[in-house]
Amino acid sequence: MFLIDCFSRTRVLVVGDLTLDEFLTGQVERISREAPVLILRHESTKQVPGGGANAVYNLAKLGATVKAGGLLGKDEQGRSLHELLVVAGIDTQGVFFDPHRPTVTKTRISGHSRQSVTQQIVRVDRKSEQLPDTDLQQQLAAYIYSQIDSVDAVVCSDYGDGVLTQPVINAALAHPRTIVDSQTQLAQYQKATIFTPNLPEAELAVGYQIDDATTLAQAGKDLLALTQATHVLITRGEQGMSLFRRDGVVTHIPAFNRTEVFDVTGAGDTVVAALTLGLASGASFWEAAILGNLAASIVVRQFGTTTTTALEMKTALQALLEE
Repeated sequence: MFLIDCFSRTRVLVVGDLTLDEFLTGQVERISREAPVLILRHESTKQVPGGGANAVYNLAKLGATVKAGGLLGKDEQGRSLHELLVVAGIDTQGVFFDPHRPTVTKTRISGHSRQSVTQQIVRVDRKSEQLPDTDLQQQLAAYIYSQIDSVDAVVCSDYGDGVLTQPVINAALAHPRTIVDSQTQLAQYQKATIFTPNLPEAELAVGYQIDDATTLAQAGKDLLALTQATHVLITRGEQGMSLFRRDGVVTHIPAFNRTEVFDVTGAGDTVVAALTLGLASGASFWEAAILGNLAASIVVRQFGTTTTTALEMKTALQALLEE
């Protein structure tokens, strides 16, 4: 409980691919006569921070003082996401607007019938394959360098959308406590403090399937060698997490919630947020991983990209201790 109480004293800079998650929901009326597709009567549209912005939002909801670093397009989606961050009390001085690339937007369209649960039907992604201009890369890197001494940790939330170029990565790695959540190119983040790949991301990085205890143990060793990190935490869904240390010690942490999983969207960002705040509050890597696991067990019970709070974590922890 003490570590969770310390969350509000921490200061974190998140550098990442800031994304707007949109959720359009409607009731299925009939099959279209124009094509074999469903016609939905629109009921609601919800916009929430996604991608790296979800990591930012999770940290803020857990009580930390958060600075955001990244790029948004000069478009309606960028303005909406920027407003969401500002309203949440997040410092957006490190968020720059890119006139040549759109704000990364992921629109999930979901439907339901009158007596059924809501289910996602399709997702539409809006983004650019082009890298940001060199001037913007340098501007973001300069901002990160200027903040290194004022934060307790730096989080790199890399969804592969082009914000984390090498100059930006080098700036982030200048901090002694850098947490990396990257879907690809883990080797670019040499000697970061800890990496948090999920199972598919770990398999992509090592180049082979992880399907038993032997391959899992080998993957941990290979990821440590690849990244030169002090720790690697592989998140494995309902099988929990595995924490690997450079000295060869491996700790397996079971999932705290296997039966009430409704939606895993954004759960990795929640893990990173709670893990980071744990480390910044003085937790051991094992304790920080437990906190990340606990936070994820709460958000997967809800539909869509969601967050949790320190109070909810304390309540969930108390319930676990009483079992």
